Amino acid sequence: MKRFRFMKRLPGTFMGALETNTLGDPFKRTASARTGASPAAKLAVIITCFNYEAFVERAIRSVLDQKCDACELVVIDDGSTDCSWEAISRCGVKAFKIENRGQLGACLYGLESTQAPFILFLDADDELKPGSLTKLLDELDERVAKVQFGLTLIDADGNALGPFCSLDSFRDRDRVLDEVLGRGVYKTPPTSGNVFRRDLCELLREVNYDKAVDGVILFAAPLFGDVVSLSEELGRYRVHGRNDSQLGQLPTAPLLERDMKRFAARTEHLRDIVRRLAPGRELIQPQQAFYYREREYCLEIVTGKARRSTSVPKLLVGLLAEPYSPARKLAMAAFFVFGAFLPTRAAKALLAIRSQGGHRSAKTYVRAISGCFPKLTRE
Repeated sequence: MKRFRFMKRLPGTFMGALETNTLGDPFKRTASARTGASPAAKLAVIITCFNYEAFVERAIRSVLDQKCDACELVVIDDGSTDCSWEAISRCGVKAFKIENRGQLGACLYGLESTQAPFILFLDADDELKPGSLTKLLDELDERVAKVQFGLTLIDADGNALGPFCSLDSFRDRDRVLDEVLGRGVYKTPPTSGNVFRRDLCELLREVNYDKAVDGVILFAAPLFGDVVSLSEELGRYRVHGRNDSQLGQLPTAPLLERDMKRFAARTEHLRDIVRRLAPGRELIQPQQAFYYREREYCLEIVTGKARRSTSVPKLLVGLLAEPYSPARKLAMAAFFVFGAFLPTRAAKALLAIRSQGGHRSAKTYVRAISGCFPKLTRE
């Protein structure tokens, strides 16, 4: 990815007593019994952890050090088998140790353990930047369904590597909804870069096709209210050897197949939500979406499919309608065309470059191809 008795909450802190609780189910408890946080808390930060002892304390401290009275924090140890629980215990926060349920189940457990109207699901290997909570609180009102913010990419030791998710600043609903309906996606950071209104999070109870939370609630948000996008990087996204996204690595066939299957299932779930909340509006079929076709093409490269060139015309036509800059469209077009007609080894080299994150120019792919030919000739 990417439990209790409470003391009084001290002014300016989230401090509370820790006690392991693996027997009861919070879904059966009343709201007042579930939480020890102030009822005035406007934002709940929920950290779920599975075997991230090396990072979880830093994630917790990134919240605690902000001393934000309008926020509550709860940490869920999702059945870790390492020393994560010991690391969590050192922080003196409200925390629960449960049997492993996966990220989705752990986040739902955390949701039931809080009362705040807005939720931030922070992965245990990520962090918030100083002052971020106050800035996020300033953006929250009853018409906001989601706030998203930029993230800085960091390595395992916390060293900054550059922007991970660069965003434009805006507040909108209709335009984002049109983009979701027409594309099935829009530009959004992963889990740790979002704040969700509580009623939107309730959709997670309907999910039976995924173990992650950065899915349907990201794309259903404009059906519930405004989406606020902040260009400022308020969080840190850590890349290391165990990231689910496998950022910086050549994607594997199982990972691509999983992404395609998950996208299709999420789109059908989203279609049902659209019928309920926006009757008369139509959502794109998953197999027609550029997102799906792009991953299908990458799968053809990874598996060495000989006739992958037949996918290129539809990709290029779909690319024209995507909301990317001309330079990025040119780079993507170069990747599709070169990847289709080069030998599989060279095509995989291009895909590996593409998977490193950030935007690659067309010249990057040309240079990579030039470097491949001497090797291919020798082989």
